Amino acid sequence: MQPDADLLAGVRVLDLTNVLAGPFAGYQLALMGADVIKVEVPGTGDLARNLGSDPALSADGLGISFLAQNSAKRSITLDLKNPRGREVFERLVGEADVLLENFRPGVLARLGFPVEVLRSANPGLVYCAVSGFGQTGPMRGRPAYDQIIQGLSGIMSVTGTPETAPTRTGFPIADTLGGYAAAFAISAALVKCARTGEGSYLDVSMLETAVAAMGWVVSDYLVAGRKPRAMGNENATSAPSGTFRTADGALNIAANKQEQYVELCTVLGRPELITDERFATRESRKLHRVELKAELEKTLEQQPASYWDELLGDTGVPVAPVLTVEQALLLDQLAERELLHSLPMPDGRDRELRVLGSSVHVDGRAVGPSRRPPGLGEHTAEVLAEHGYTSDEIACLREEGVL
Repeated sequence: MQPDADLLAGVRVLDLTNVLAGPFAGYQLALMGADVIKVEVPGTGDLARNLGSDPALSADGLGISFLAQNSAKRSITLDLKNPRGREVFERLVGEADVLLENFRPGVLARLGFPVEVLRSANPGLVYCAVSGFGQTGPMRGRPAYDQIIQGLSGIMSVTGTPETAPTRTGFPIADTLGGYAAAFAISAALVKCARTGEGSYLDVSMLETAVAAMGWVVSDYLVAGRKPRAMGNENATSAPSGTFRTADGALNIAANKQEQYVELCTVLGRPELITDERFATRESRKLHRVELKAELEKTLEQQPASYWDELLGDTGVPVAPVLTVEQALLLDQLAERELLHSLPMPDGRDRELRVLGSSVHVDGRAVGPSRRPPGLGEHTAEVLAEHGYTSDEIACLREEGVL
């Protein structure tokens, strides 16, 4: 088992988030070595504990959606609607480096913790609020899930074919991008705090993150006035660049440069396509992409995808077969890079829990979680003791329903 990285060692994060975007951000920070304390509602916890494709795990508060992004964190339960709970929270904030939440805008303020109060309690605090639309603007109070953001941002309009668009991407990309944006902003703010001692208030909008992530597509419209459209597996900027039929499956080829196109035609034994006036230049190939694809598939369909992958793999032409998720996870490349990590189940079940680690290697080594996902409130007594609470005080808080 690989340990967490030490890039954020000594950084304490209070993670008040639920479901995906916020917890994903907290997971990235935990993988980089931060002490992420997940603050959950007593009795229920993160909604993701009840989400996932395994009903038995969900019923036990160990939903796959939770297990996927909460390893390497500690869990405490705390009722922020209880005055005594708010007192505990204020003490936790005073000793934290980061506060991460994804409530609807204004919720934390209504609980008595607007930005000004948090800054007063801890001038060096990095406070990051992740929401669907941001903390300001006419849509700030609306609820948002990933699919809502995908549709509103334009992502769905350019996904799929002209016949199938608008189409949702096959995974919650807006949530994931929002989590990455939050983790990046927090890391940057921590650098500023280390330099100046001053905290920051970070307002992360999933909608704006999604739009910003479509940089090339959006710029086609902003700069060139070209309206983005769904093109299926084709690449608007080049041809041949897309998905091609072979004898047994799909193959992606991205011959975006002239020399790559020449090499592709040469290896395929189709030199006549190099000088054909319809395909001779980058712009002419884009205009005649349908004809070019048909010509290339006449040859590609004679052999399986694996044959062409092996033949073209070392030529400088970007190529790879289209895999299922199951097939992708079996790639030797991922095994060599140690992206997958094994942990024990939180409740002692006699089964292995496999999770994804970081996509970043640090100092030449893979980074994965050092601890399994926490049970609900598993570390409550431990964390409160670290903040000066005695065992009697903790027992009292439990009796009062604060924890």
